[in-house]
Amino acid sequence: MSDLFLVGNGAGFSGDRVDAPVPVVRELVRRGLPAAMFFECLAERTIALAQIEKRRDPEAGYEPMLERLLEPILADCARAGIPILGNFGAANPPAAARCVARLARRLGLPELRIGVVSGDDVSGSVDLAALSPHEADAGFDMSAWSMVSANAYIGAAPLAEALGRGAQVVVAGRTSDPSLAVAPLMHHFGWAEDDWQALALGAACGHLLECGSQVTGGVFWDPGFKDIPDPANIGFPIAEVGRGGGLVVTKPEDTGGLVDLRSVKEQLLYELHDPAAYMTPDVVMDITGVTLEQQGRDRVALRGVRGHPRPERLKVTACYEGSWLGEGEVSVAGPNALARARATADVLLQRVKRRGLARRARADLIGISSVHDSDDGALWRSYDGPEPPEVRIRLAVECTSREDADQAAREVLAMLCCGTAGTSGARWRVTPRILTRSFLVPREMVPTEVTVREARAWN
Repeated sequence: MSDLFLVGNGAGFSGDRVDAPVPVVRELVRRGLPAAMFFECLAERTIALAQIEKRRDPEAGYEPMLERLLEPILADCARAGIPILGNFGAANPPAAARCVARLARRLGLPELRIGVVSGDDVSGSVDLAALSPHEADAGFDMSAWSMVSANAYIGAAPLAEALGRGAQVVVAGRTSDPSLAVAPLMHHFGWAEDDWQALALGAACGHLLECGSQVTGGVFWDPGFKDIPDPANIGFPIAEVGRGGGLVVTKPEDTGGLVDLRSVKEQLLYELHDPAAYMTPDVVMDITGVTLEQQGRDRVALRGVRGHPRPERLKVTACYEGSWLGEGEVSVAGPNALARARATADVLLQRVKRRGLARRARADLIGISSVHDSDDGALWRSYDGPEPPEVRIRLAVECTSREDADQAAREVLAMLCCGTAGTSGARWRVTPRILTRSFLVPREMVPTEVTVREARAWN
């Protein structure tokens, strides 16, 4: 058994670049060491949106780009013995497995073994109303909300079990992001579920790689201040994990971006609320003693991570349909654009209020102030900078019904046709507003199940 194991990442979110996994797999194959690929495809609301798709079509509700992501690499991974793991099952892991199976059969791989990990969906098994929300989500009345999904963040053990049963592709729903990297390391090195030091190393590996190109310079890139080479060809990360505790982050040589101390530090601190106690289902990770070392071009070593016993409870994120979001946009251009944009925004807000359509409304002047402004528009109202040549006005409303949201968003049409001169490009849309709340539940309330079959048996 090799003392060095490679972990490659092929996606950091749903809809990530479909060509990104190819250079990573090519590099893993070239190096010839034991390796695994993982795909992280879920955000907090992704499963809720997938659940809505599943309602419309029982064979939908998984990562919509799954086939495009796996087609270029599946045969190469199968031949090289590189397992693929992903939470690309989203709200419908069995349907995702059937998608992979169809692809495998088309590629001449009917014996490919596909594993499904289920149990994260607790919407029908856990009475969330009887539980207290996580402290950050306390104090909200959810009685009028309609639940869309409720999923627990499961850990690495069932994924590692699937690998132990010969799975070459492991499909899961909601997992902890780092667990997708911990699982193949557990399987390869034989880590025990209470080997906190080893599991902390795996969690650090997963945390650094989970967001794809973030650690290779994607979010780090700030042109003129923090430049990266060839950003259009940015590479996705690879980790080298040693049996003795070493961890090196790198990337394929023929890709753009970079891996250096700055990019790794930024990703290491990403979403890390407590550096001494980063909680995952597998282990509590402590990075307060971590040191980083640049070991050459695009190679950064991490040492000193510590592990503590895993939490007794698992996080469950529940998503609800609680209201409707209406959005309308229209442009103002030419002389006096700022004054006309302000006037237009005020009229839109007054119209929505006059008609009693929304329980919350705001207007943003995109190009003047939108990202950092508040609902009262304090920043765009007080702006005294250079006169812009054009401004895009965005109206956003929260309504109790789809009809009200649609009516409010359509108010931009009046400003296009017979409002401030020079407006153009009106558009509007209405979408269900997904609200999330988090709960902590005892582990025993979230049993998992592992199923492994050959591709020809997934029908």
